[in-house]
Amino acid sequence: MLWVEKRDANTTWVAGRLATLAGVARRDVGYAGLKDRFAVTRQWFSVGLAGRPEPDWSALGAEGVQVLEAVRHHRKLRRGALTGNRFRLRVRELAGATEQAVQSLGEIARRGFPNLFGPQRFGHQGRNLDAAHRLLDGTLRRVKREQRSIYLSAARSLLFNAVAAARIDDGSWERALDGEPLVLDGRRSFFICDIADPELPDRPETLEIHPSGPLWGRGDAAIERAAAVFEHGLLEPFVNWREGLERLGLEAGRRALRVRAADLAWSLEDGVLELEFELPAGSYATSLLREVVVVSGPGRD
Repeated sequence: MLWVEKRDANTTWVAGRLATLAGVARRDVGYAGLKDRFAVTRQWFSVGLAGRPEPDWSALGAEGVQVLEAVRHHRKLRRGALTGNRFRLRVRELAGATEQAVQSLGEIARRGFPNLFGPQRFGHQGRNLDAAHRLLDGTLRRVKREQRSIYLSAARSLLFNAVAAARIDDGSWERALDGEPLVLDGRRSFFICDIADPELPDRPETLEIHPSGPLWGRGDAAIERAAAVFEHGLLEPFVNWREGLERLGLEAGRRALRVRAADLAWSLEDGVLELEFELPAGSYATSLLREVVVVSGPGRD
């Protein structure tokens, strides 16, 4: 198990370099999730040595990448095997209504924020979505397994964001709809909202449970009544995407429409905003940031 710091390098590229140094197949290197290419990030990798001598990890020879710690473990890291991520962000050259930004952070600490998939999920200039469209309509046939997973995830994320955006627009992203699955905070389990239950309207206010949106796929969508009518009507224009995701074997799931930023702290001084917080796995720091600041000028997507 390797604790690795990287910058200007994506996770899959680092995994390939580790495999080359160790003399193992790329499939013998594991990690729990993808980290931002441009940020300074730290994450665990596993390398299955299978009796081979342990290499000198300092000889990795990858600029911007450093192995900080190496420990022995008996299991390979699998995708999704993480609780969450810790973030420290610095926003420079902040101008305009800085008081409003601070007020927004106070609201986020109290109410959470919309759990939108960030632009990283869709690729540079939406290229992952373009590839997903071709994969779903059958014009893209030969694609590596890892890329296939990225493209299909982008397609599901697009449908989720469409539902989330509509719920934000009508103000119901914090409010339970009759028949919708409600997600328990910090867990994957959910239950169907019964609007007749007098306690349910208040429970989403406490951040104990969250309204949810679809991760489209085949199988029971676990949504009923008014919520089902709302979602199916909204996603009618995406019928080809929905059918394609089902045909390619993705299983239906749900994702919370709202997320809590744990241990959120901030400071603002001389036009520099510093933020620290924790998010559960799968939630995006960029989605929190979009509630606070508007980025102008050239940037990355």
